Amino acid sequence: MKTINATKYKLKNVDTERIFEDEGWMLDDTQSSRPSLIRAVYESKQIHPHEEEMGIYRFAEWLPINKTLEGSCAPVTYKSKALAKELGLKNLYITFNGYFPEIGAHMSTCSFKETEAYSVCARLNGSHKGKVLVVASAGNTARAFAKVCSDNHIPLLLSVPEDNIDALWFEKPLNDCVKLIVSEKGSDYFDAIHLSNLALKSDKFFAEGGAKNIARRDGMATTVLSAVTHIGRIPDYYFQAVGSGTGAIAAWEANLRLIEDGRFGTHKMKLMVSQNIPFVPMYHAWKAHSREMLPYDDDKARIDAESIDAKVLSNRKPPYGIKGGLFDALTDTGGDILVATNEEARAAKKLFAETEGIDIYSAPAVALATLIQCVQSGTIDPEKIIMLNVTGGGEKRFMTGKKLHYLKPSLVFHIDPNVDEVVEKVNKLFD
Repeated sequence: MKTINATKYKLKNVDTERIFEDEGWMLDDTQSSRPSLIRAVYESKQIHPHEEEMGIYRFAEWLPINKTLEGSCAPVTYKSKALAKELGLKNLYITFNGYFPEIGAHMSTCSFKETEAYSVCARLNGSHKGKVLVVASAGNTARAFAKVCSDNHIPLLLSVPEDNIDALWFEKPLNDCVKLIVSEKGSDYFDAIHLSNLALKSDKFFAEGGAKNIARRDGMATTVLSAVTHIGRIPDYYFQAVGSGTGAIAAWEANLRLIEDGRFGTHKMKLMVSQNIPFVPMYHAWKAHSREMLPYDDDKARIDAESIDAKVLSNRKPPYGIKGGLFDALTDTGGDILVATNEEARAAKKLFAETEGIDIYSAPAVALATLIQCVQSGTIDPEKIIMLNVTGGGEKRFMTGKKLHYLKPSLVFHIDPNVDEVVEKVNKLFD
């Protein structure tokens, strides 16, 4: 693989617009007292993709990386024929993240979370040598980070709800540098985040950072870079299902960079993001015109999260209201939050398989279901350029004929665990 030098960039506070140097693994502007996301400001103002063999690093100019890792794949964009015809759309482009060899898509975890993991792990620069990366996940993110860290011998502690560990399947056994802890059955993603935060009380560990990590967002932004460099212009609409909304924030940020690039248009694509009924906290906040999330009883949230097909969309504490978060992204692009039921998503999943010839996950099926709603209601112009971000698919195709290996939990914790017990036990995992 071609060698790529560390990318040159600075950081920017979205709220204050202060520009400053990245001192290694910065997740916030330490000089600001107000919560705000930070962004990478790249020295290269235009994107010039490398060869496809570079995988996600073909977009390295706009990734905050210090090295490249083996085994990555970039998202693949193609113009839909059968699905577009079924929906009566003239310019439907599908950005596929997953395993679909016929179109050149080879993500072996079958999820766009690979784009995050290969970017985040390539941001590591040695300043955390001897420490363990901590990632909380509802499932797909954990699978992606586990694969990348295992393949590259990066110590990793995963925190996942016990009900979701069936998502932790792999083509081959993982390196022992990857460990899994879980919050007990009946818990949800927020409980797994809480557990990971307790583990971080130990100085042996450091936080990946979630939406605050520029590498996570800019890795996800490669979906838009794939689409725009394939289409030749910025789409008019962007459809994606959201749990945290980080992928949509990343899409918005990529859009702003592409406008500055100057070759792909000056418009902002409308972010049309979706949630799975009944777990729709961001939808309720958005429809109430509220920057702040509305109250959501913990027990009801766990029940609602359990009842949706798209478990990966069940984030109770998303980066919605923070400056530079989803509220700002939707406001700036004239976007909207839509919702779909399990039944609508299942019908959309079936339609995609019949028309495009590949299976997709429930989350992108939720996005497709809301696109179908918009077509039927006349909300969108069928002549416009539409990007559908299929955030995961091809799992059935990938699993065919393979013996899979599952990551088993090293420790199971109560929903409300004791902090000292967590620290003591997780420390011993990496002794």
